[in-house]
Amino acid sequence: MSSYHPLHDGWTLTAAESTPIGAASPVPATVPGCVHTDLMDAGLIPDPFLDDNEQAVAWIGRTDWRYQTTFDWAGTADGQVDLVCAGLDTVATITLNGRVLGETANMHRHYRFPVGDALRPGANTLEVRFDSAYRYAERERDRLGDRPNAYPEPFNFIRKMASNFGWDWGLTLVTAGIWRPIGLQAWDGARLDEVRPLVTVEDGRGRVRLHTRLERRDAEPVRLTARVSGHGARVDAQTVVAAGQRDAEVELVVPDVRLWWPQGLGAPDRYDVELTLSTMDGERLDSWERRIGFRSVRLDTGPDAHGSAYTIVVNDVPVFARGVNWIPDDALITRVDRGRYERRLRQALDANVNYVRVWGGGIYESDDFYDVADELGLMVGQDFPFACAAYPEEEPFASEVAEEAAQQIVRLAHHPSLVSWTGNNENIWGHEDWDWKEALGDLSWGAGFYFEVLPELVGRLDPTRPYWPGSPYSGSDELHPNDVTHGSMHVWDVWNTDDYTRYRDYVPRFVAEFGYQAPPAYATLRRAVAQSPFEVDSPALAGRQKAVGGAGKLARGLAAHLPEPHDFDDWHYLTQVNQARALSLGVEHFRSHRPVCMGAVFWQLNDDWPVISWSTVDGDERRKPVWYAMRHSFAPRLLTIQPREAGPALVAVNDGADEWTVAVEVVRYTLDGQPRAKFGVELSLPAGSSTTVALPAELTSHGGPDELLRARAEDGQSAWWFFAEDRDIAYPEPRFTASVEEAGDTVLVTVSAQTILRDLTLFPDRLDPAASVDEALVTLLPGESATFTVRGSRSLPADQLRDRPVLRCVNDVR
Repeated sequence: MSSYHPLHDGWTLTAAESTPIGAASPVPATVPGCVHTDLMDAGLIPDPFLDDNEQAVAWIGRTDWRYQTTFDWAGTADGQVDLVCAGLDTVATITLNGRVLGETANMHRHYRFPVGDALRPGANTLEVRFDSAYRYAERERDRLGDRPNAYPEPFNFIRKMASNFGWDWGLTLVTAGIWRPIGLQAWDGARLDEVRPLVTVEDGRGRVRLHTRLERRDAEPVRLTARVSGHGARVDAQTVVAAGQRDAEVELVVPDVRLWWPQGLGAPDRYDVELTLSTMDGERLDSWERRIGFRSVRLDTGPDAHGSAYTIVVNDVPVFARGVNWIPDDALITRVDRGRYERRLRQALDANVNYVRVWGGGIYESDDFYDVADELGLMVGQDFPFACAAYPEEEPFASEVAEEAAQQIVRLAHHPSLVSWTGNNENIWGHEDWDWKEALGDLSWGAGFYFEVLPELVGRLDPTRPYWPGSPYSGSDELHPNDVTHGSMHVWDVWNTDDYTRYRDYVPRFVAEFGYQAPPAYATLRRAVAQSPFEVDSPALAGRQKAVGGAGKLARGLAAHLPEPHDFDDWHYLTQVNQARALSLGVEHFRSHRPVCMGAVFWQLNDDWPVISWSTVDGDERRKPVWYAMRHSFAPRLLTIQPREAGPALVAVNDGADEWTVAVEVVRYTLDGQPRAKFGVELSLPAGSSTTVALPAELTSHGGPDELLRARAEDGQSAWWFFAEDRDIAYPEPRFTASVEEAGDTVLVTVSAQTILRDLTLFPDRLDPAASVDEALVTLLPGESATFTVRGSRSLPADQLRDRPVLRCVNDVR
């Protein structure tokens, strides 16, 4: 029987050369882990996430490092023993007892090295030397010729997480280390080298074809036995693999199968599948176990009256992707464990997200990420890791990319959440629009990967899932890759040059990126930056802004919509409000054009450190106000008021699995809460549909800066429409009463409005970093009230909970 022995203990880390922290001497190392976390644990470097420490540790990425451990081996000489490395970051030489086992240069691959000739009974010394990723990448750049990319870093010349080299939301931390598990596998006779499950559904029957490749030491016939079980069903099958044969297939069919459904359309049901390899006498040699989900998925890209579609279809149901972009959740990614994946993906789910795009500048995430997505019913679109650059197609990269992609396609094939593969992030667009062509001349730039290598691998290894060459991409060389009427699109002129109301100029088929910045939570900034008090234009705060011109773009956005901030507290609150307004406007506009548009995937869910960025959940895992706005705008049943040719119109969207029948009342109010006109309508929306209702002139034609519309459904859905920007509205000075009550492990803050309160938000983290709140951005008319539930803290000072900067509304900026 195959056996596995982890090698995660007893490691030390040593610099292979002189460093700014003094003479090289071993320090304890954590495996899996990386150099930065080991040096921090040893007290040798400061936390790069704090203050301006990023620059203080920049030398680490240009240094060579040695990991070493000693382990005892008492195994027998029979059979074979392999060193199995699930992830080495990145340019590594592996040595056992002085014998070189192999060399690697790809963070995204796993490796296996036979060690029988080097392994000995008793003590064994294993060393992994990591050469500087910078030096490797710069050497390859000089050898092959420089190629354009978005940043002055050589990330496109090494198969390593691109965002390690910095991004417009990320710091530069070029890591090294044994970043995924490492251990010894002993086996004899034969073992399961590869199991590739292809799962399909037809006429209510689930089919699993287990394509299996064996590694063999003998030529004896062996038996494969497979089982699928779950939900009261059990199906068994077996096949004999003839002497010397390496490839085999076992097929199982489950009748009346329970389907895996995306969030909101049904239960994400899964089944257990087991595959056992044994001798003909029944001796167990190896086994493989996973959880699978039965579902069909395809990408509808057919032509229609509006151009050509980009619609994800699951179990023959078109699904609107209410989505987020995912980046690595920590710049030091070995700190991200299953618990953290679950917290982050649940935050997405709780914001009514059903789709997560894994962006191409990061990694293929661990199985924990996809398993949590499977469990929660979250669809995942996976980019191959190419982003914002021209990539060389020469060797060794051609072989590395092909092997890496093949390994990852097979590794992830059993996850029902994975619904699509995409060739790259913005590289086809960049080649077309970013002045690459003249700089490249005849140099390769990655096209062969996106249009030949990757689609061939996906089609051959996993034909159950669709592949799309790039994000964005319009489906044809004859079309601009970011064409609004074809395929997938990114919308970035809004952030870079235009006001966010420009979202309304686009009706894309599927918008895979659009976003707007805001600072992180106050407690997150306070932990990360020692400066006190904060100043908007301080160098310390500027170090948290990685986007070119980001501070000016935030200021431009504020000036277009909101009153001028008087101090840091005003700026912090108003920029967070403006981010929420921008994304809500974009999301609700795109959703209002269902089914022409069938995806709104905003940038971005998460951060990898405490930074001013486009995230909805910041680097310390705190939800920004925009998260609450997205929870509303992504509600499966949405009411929204949208501008149309004849004036503001009521739009209802039903992304649910059932019909939505509801009564809606739309009222025009004055700022002091007096109703001026009313309109009622009964709506009945089939599942997966939207409808637009023209509003009568008495509601829309008389509106001025001192009036507003509110739509309310009997089931609690609501929508607002203001006839002017906040900066042009003569809001009254806010008046309200607020009571504070402790209720068990929560604090209840109830605010009763005596005037309109626009985007009322409570920031309890300003009083206790552990405190969080259940709601934000609440607008109240006079006489209305709202209760905020604060968790994670007790005995907060009641007077501060009732006043700024903890309790804010737009009309307190005067």
